[in-house]
Amino acid sequence: MSIEVQYFLSNILFGLAIVIPLYYLLCRYFKKSKKKRKLKFGHYLVAVLIFSIIFFIRWKVSEININKDNDIKEPNQEEKTTTQTTTKKAQNNPNYIGTTPKGYTIEKINGAYYVDGYLVVNKTYPLDSNWVPKNTYKPVTDEICSTCIDNDAYDEWIKMKNDATSIGLNIWIQSGYRSYEYQQGLYEKYVSRDGKQQADTYSARPGHSEHQSGLSFDLNSVNDSFAATDEGKWVQDNAYLYGFIIRYPKDKSNETGYKYEPWHLRYVGKDLASKLYNNGDWITMETYFGIDSRYKD
Repeated sequence: MSIEVQYFLSNILFGLAIVIPLYYLLCRYFKKSKKKRKLKFGHYLVAVLIFSIIFFIRWKVSEININKDNDIKEPNQEEKTTTQTTTKKAQNNPNYIGTTPKGYTIEKINGAYYVDGYLVVNKTYPLDSNWVPKNTYKPVTDEICSTCIDNDAYDEWIKMKNDATSIGLNIWIQSGYRSYEYQQGLYEKYVSRDGKQQADTYSARPGHSEHQSGLSFDLNSVNDSFAATDEGKWVQDNAYLYGFIIRYPKDKSNETGYKYEPWHLRYVGKDLASKLYNNGDWITMETYFGIDSRYKD
């Protein structure tokens, strides 16, 4: 039985439920009236009129309800297909870990975590101890240090350094790629000096350092004062043009898990860097992708 027929029958029953008692009362009234015979036809007419009005009102209300019911649609075929395709891809992808609250896919490939295709290294997503940069990383000899960085990052770094030099600025890399073992020794030294809780605010545990990715490096001076220098100001405003981001922005330690580091750059490519730049108010990778940066213990 269709919903329209159900509404029609319910309207009739509702009308009768109102009219029959009303008709009974009218009959009792006219039975006592002296004009009984003259108005006998009249009370029939009144009963029919009342029934018609009630039926009409109920029918209109029913039409509105039917229209509301029709507005509640099931997902169309295209939506079903998209959902099924996404689910199927996830099931068929051995690297699939999950999806962030913002809808970005998380994968673990060869010992590293990728969110929407971007390598992520933080307190939640570590690199395996034997992980090394997938690209051939080039040596960089600047000022007092000789280090290495990822091949793609290197090409953009050279452009960035040359442009800075052309306007009288001097920027250099003092620390680039670090192996798991090197970071372990560095972290243990800081823990011995400042305690584990304090060390965790500025130094990554082995496997959790972006330096191991080869995509990150420290510039000039590892000190907050770097932000106030001409070089620091220029880097803050122009790094994104070369695909670099300030990885640990000011006042974002609750997101990144680390204190402000104006000297620490991370290569992500120009597309993502432009989005994270946010007119100088840097957005963290954690906020952009909707991920955490917390150690398990």
